[in-house]
Amino acid sequence: MRLATEVALLYLATATCATAGDGFGEPPTTSGTRVGNTGASSTRGERKLHGRFLHITDVHPDPYYKKHSSTDANHACHRGSGPAGAFGAETSSCDTPLKLVDAVFDWLDKEVKDSIDFVLWTGDSARHDNDENIPRSETQVVEQNEMLVEQFVRVFGKQDNINDTDPTNDFIVPIVPTFGNNDILPHNIFSQGPNKWTEKYLHIWKNFIPEEQRHQFVRGGWFYVEAIPDKLAIFSLNTLYFFDSNSATDGCADRKEPGYEHMEWLRIQLQFLRDRGMKALLIGHVPPARTKNKKSWDETCWQKYTLWMHQYRDIIIGTFYGHMNIDHFMLQDFHKVKKSVRDGMMPGDGLTLKTERTPKEDMISIASASDYLLDLRKIWSKLPDPPKLHEKEVLSPWQSFLEYFRKGGKRERRKKFLDKIGGEHAERYSVSHVSPSVVPNYFPTYRIFEYNVTGLEDVILSRPRLASSPKLPQAPLIQRNVNADRNDLHIDEDPDSLAHRKKHSRPKGKRPRKHKFIVPSPPTKSSPPGPAYSPQTLSLLSYTQYFANLTYINNDFHNTPPQPDFSSEYSLTNFSDLAESKAENELTGQRWREGKHHGKEPGKHKKHHPKSFKFEVEYDTRKDKVYGLRDLTVRSYIELASKIGAFKVDNQIKSNAEDGGDDSGNDDTEAQAEADGDENVEAEKKKKKKKHKKHRKGTKVWFTFVRRAFVSTIDPEDIEKEFSGKEAEIEGDGAWEL
Repeated sequence: MRLATEVALLYLATATCATAGDGFGEPPTTSGTRVGNTGASSTRGERKLHGRFLHITDVHPDPYYKKHSSTDANHACHRGSGPAGAFGAETSSCDTPLKLVDAVFDWLDKEVKDSIDFVLWTGDSARHDNDENIPRSETQVVEQNEMLVEQFVRVFGKQDNINDTDPTNDFIVPIVPTFGNNDILPHNIFSQGPNKWTEKYLHIWKNFIPEEQRHQFVRGGWFYVEAIPDKLAIFSLNTLYFFDSNSATDGCADRKEPGYEHMEWLRIQLQFLRDRGMKALLIGHVPPARTKNKKSWDETCWQKYTLWMHQYRDIIIGTFYGHMNIDHFMLQDFHKVKKSVRDGMMPGDGLTLKTERTPKEDMISIASASDYLLDLRKIWSKLPDPPKLHEKEVLSPWQSFLEYFRKGGKRERRKKFLDKIGGEHAERYSVSHVSPSVVPNYFPTYRIFEYNVTGLEDVILSRPRLASSPKLPQAPLIQRNVNADRNDLHIDEDPDSLAHRKKHSRPKGKRPRKHKFIVPSPPTKSSPPGPAYSPQTLSLLSYTQYFANLTYINNDFHNTPPQPDFSSEYSLTNFSDLAESKAENELTGQRWREGKHHGKEPGKHKKHHPKSFKFEVEYDTRKDKVYGLRDLTVRSYIELASKIGAFKVDNQIKSNAEDGGDDSGNDDTEAQAEADGDENVEAEKKKKKKKHKKHRKGTKVWFTFVRRAFVSTIDPEDIEKEFSGKEAEIEGDGAWEL
C-alpha cells in the first residue's frame, strides 16, 4: 500500500512539475511525425519504418586469438599449433577473433543497416576467462565492450552530426544493449547497485541510455528506449539480478533485493505504457530456462516474471535473449505460477526446484544442451494437440454437421483444446526467443525479425531519440541505503563466500516471513488480445536465421566440401567430433570442446587463403514448411511446440490423442497441482505406468529443431542416432516437469 501511494505521489509530482513548466515534465521534441502533419519537414536523417529489426548476441571478441593455433583447453586458440581458422574455430570453445568481428560488422554495414528499424544487442561482449596465462582484467572487459560500441558507431553512426552535442542522437537507428554475465568481473557476480559496473557502463553506453533514465541505470543497470515514439518501447532488463548463478543477490522476493526492485520498476513502467496505449519488447541476456537439466533464474524471479508476462499480455509483444548459444524458444506457463504468488504473497524462504545441473555450469555444453532439448521435448509432448478429423475420413455435409455437435465430437474436442491452452489465443502461455551467438561455438549467426507496421507506413522518424513525451517517473521505487557495506564488499568478494553468505543469510531458528508484493493489474475484460496473441500492428510476423559456414570460408583443409544445401540431408559433422575433451579448462572448471577439426593441422607447405566472408540463410520461417509458422504469435508457437513434442506411433498402437483423449491433458492437471503446492505431484507422476514406450519415435519436426539448435553443424543422421537412443529416457522419467 505504501509503495502504491509513493508511486501515485510521484506521478502527481511529475504532472505538477509539467504544469508549472519547470522543465521536468516538458515534452521533448517529438521524433515521430506523419507525412502531411503541420510542421513535418523532410530534413536530413529522416527515415521510414521497414518493419524489420536485428538481434545480435554473444560476440565474445578475443584480441588474443591466433590463427592456426591449438584449440585444446590448455591453449584456447591463443598459442601452439592447430586447426584454428582465420575467422574462428567453429564448433570449439574458443572465442571470436577480431577478424570475424570486423567481417560481421562489415556485412551488417553492407547488407543490413539500411533495412532495419532498431538493433537488439543482448550482451556478452567480452571474451571468456578461459586462459590462465592471460587472465581477464577489468581493463580488458571495458576495452572489449568499448571496441564493440565503436563497431556499432562505424556501421550505424550518423556521419552528419559533427556539431551535435546530444550523445543519444549519434545513430541512424536505436541500439539497445544489455548486460551479459561475462561483461563483468568476476563473471556472473553482479552486486546491488550503484556499483562500479553500472557506473562504468553508464559511460560506455552513454550514447544509448536516455538522459532521464541514467539515474535508474546507475542504480540497477536497467532502462528502456522508445524505438517508435508513442508506439513501441524496448526494455533492457538486467537479468543478472534474476540469474541463479549470481551469488551476490538472492532472488526477487525480499524488497531489499535488487531483483525485487527491478520487477517493481518493470511493473510500473509497463502500466504507464498501458495508460499511453503503447506496446513493449523485453530484452535480456540470460533467458528464463526452467527444466530438469537447466534452471537459469532464481525461482522467485521466474514466478514473478511469468506472472508479469500474463498480466501485461496486452502490452508485451515478445521477449529476446542470448547466453545459451543454441537456437530455440521457451514457453512460460501461467499455470505453473504458485497460487500464493498470484495472490501477491511470496514464501519467505524462497522457492526451490530440483535440477540435475549445478549453477556453476555457465556455458551450455553439447551434453547439457542435448539433455536440455530433451527436457523441452518432454514438456511439450504434454501439450494438447489441435483437434482434427482422421486424414482418411471423408464426411458428407450432413455427417460433418452431426460430427460437429455430437457428444465428444469436433466441437467438444475444440472446446477442450482451447480450455487447455488458455482460449482462442493461447493466453495461458508466453514465449521467449533465444538466438544463437556470433561466437563460433557452432557457426556465427545473427537474426532478422519482421513485424507488422500496418498503419505506420507513413510514420517518419526524424531521429532516433531514445525517449519521448511524456517522461515517465524514474525516481527510486524503494528506499534503501545505497552506500551500505554490502555494495562495497560484494563486488570483489570470492564467489564461494558469496554463495555461503546467500545460503545462510537468515539466522538459524528464525521463521521466514512471507513477502507481500503488488500484483499487476490484468487487461480489462473489454481489451482485445495483445500483439503477441492476435495478428495486428506491431505483431511479430517472421524471422530469418543467418549463419556463416566457417568450414567453407576458412578453407584450411583439402577435404572441405562445397557449401551445404540445407534443404537436403547434408552431413557436416557428428556428435563425437563435438564431444567435450576429458580435460577441464583450469579457470572455468568446465569441459572444453576442441571442435570438429581437433587433431588436424592445415597443410604446412601450402598457403590456404580464406574464401570471401558471407552470411547465408539457414532458414526463413515465412517459407519453412517443416515448422509451418504462419506468424510468431503464441498460438503458432504452441502448435509448433506440440509438433516438436509429438512422437510417431506404430500402426498397431492407437493413441487416444487422436480422439481428444486425456493423454494431452496431463500437463494441465499437473501444472495446477504444482501451482497449488501439491507435494505429492512428483510421487504420483512416478507411479504412472508408461505404456507402449518402445514404439514411440521422433518426428521430422523434432530432428529439424535439434539440427537448427546447433546451427546445422551436426550431421542429421547422427542427430537421429544420438537422440533416438534417449527416447526411452523420456518415457521412463517422471520428474521432467518442474
